[in-house]
Amino acid sequence: MCSIITYCSKTADPVKIQESLDRTASRGPDDSKVIDTGCGLMGFRRLSIMGLTPSGMQPFELDGSFVVCNGEIYGFEALREELKKKGYSFKSDSDCEIILPLYFEYGTDMFAMLDAEFACVIYDGRTGEFTAARDPIGIRPLYYGYDAEGNMVFASEAKNLVGLTGRIMPFPPGHYCKNGEFVQYRDVTAVKDVCRDDLDTVCASIREKLTEGVKKRLVSDAKVGFLLSGGLDSSLVCAIAARESKEPIKTFAIGMSEDAIDLKYARQAADFIGADHTEVYMTPEEVIATLDELIALLGTYDITTIRASMGMYLVCKAIHEHTDIRVILTGEISDELFGYKYTDFAPSAEAFQKEAEKRIREIHMYDVLRADRCISVNSLEARVPFGDLDLAEYVMSLDPEMKLNRYGKGKYLLRRAFEGLNMLPDSILWREKAAFSDAVGTPWWTILRNTQSPAIQTKNLRSCAGNTATRSLSPRNPFSTGKFSKNTIRVSRR
Repeated sequence: MCSIITYCSKTADPVKIQESLDRTASRGPDDSKVIDTGCGLMGFRRLSIMGLTPSGMQPFELDGSFVVCNGEIYGFEALREELKKKGYSFKSDSDCEIILPLYFEYGTDMFAMLDAEFACVIYDGRTGEFTAARDPIGIRPLYYGYDAEGNMVFASEAKNLVGLTGRIMPFPPGHYCKNGEFVQYRDVTAVKDVCRDDLDTVCASIREKLTEGVKKRLVSDAKVGFLLSGGLDSSLVCAIAARESKEPIKTFAIGMSEDAIDLKYARQAADFIGADHTEVYMTPEEVIATLDELIALLGTYDITTIRASMGMYLVCKAIHEHTDIRVILTGEISDELFGYKYTDFAPSAEAFQKEAEKRIREIHMYDVLRADRCISVNSLEARVPFGDLDLAEYVMSLDPEMKLNRYGKGKYLLRRAFEGLNMLPDSILWREKAAFSDAVGTPWWTILRNTQSPAIQTKNLRSCAGNTATRSLSPRNPFSTGKFSKNTIRVSRR
């Protein structure tokens, strides 16, 4: 991950902007830069992934225009070759250097052309205009606000904007904003034509599209690793990657030292695909010591979010401290596409589809955001194969009658797509879903529940209760995943 910030005002204070950008230094520990466009300030903190030389440092400039982008553009090589034929030259191997030439050629139409996970801001030196945009699912974070004079400010995290604007809002995925006007350029949940392929064709297409989604995310100038919980989603990502890689892939799993279901199944999956597997054990003492730090980086007190984040944060911390891996592939977004356990009981196909649309539209405020925070704070980049646009749009277009659980097993289409290929043992491929926060071992969240801070007194809670709105009446915290819910690291290598 990288961190970006843009203040669209000629009077912006560069010292203050640098201070705001540095609040997310861990997102981009390799380099930092703030430039004055003449109409505003643009800042960038770099995590080197593609084009590792200094020439890959942003903001990129072209004929007085500038861009900052936190993203990965897949298949950028072909686009770059096309742009070269049009007379453009490039100074680096960075994928993001193609953005300004694309903008010069196609304007805002370029955003719909991108197969990418990105958040960017462009300053057009020809017109003095700023344009911000975000990928259609919202895998890369972006926030915005207005200062007292109405000037827009954009940044990777809400904390970057504290003190610059009164109200901080998430930038809507699949939109661009030009001159203050938001325009939706792509909606992955919008189904133009319902796909009524037969079961075999559907499963073959899912397999092909997910495989391609994994393959394109293996391209990196930095080293790549994989989170492996032993559940269906992360195991499929790892199994595909193992088949596409010449060397054993590096996988990581976390759990408590006792009764860690995930560690058991992750080990089975890793053994089966021949991975170089690492197990990370978290202790009760570490969970308690990490709590305040975790709440701060998540920006929420939401119980479900914290429960789901503790394991991911600690395993990413171990990867950062003990390896030179910079890119992590995860299994996020599969649930939103293929269904949660509760959607097995959808009353109708229409209800299933509406819930899926809602989940995908809101995931940038929930699981994707949680994963971004846990991974990026440890100076790693997250890549999400199930968020591949071709795959997501295809699954959303399927006849919802086919996606209902009429087979006695949730996510049946995804499981059947990889059945009989000897990519995973049946114990993994057909394993029932277990919540990550529960499957890491002896319910660690009971440790938190039973650990009362001396600052929390029952009488204080009672006095606050009368003045606090109930959760159901309060505006939802944009970092919360609750709505969708039903320094001692011991590393062991095989």
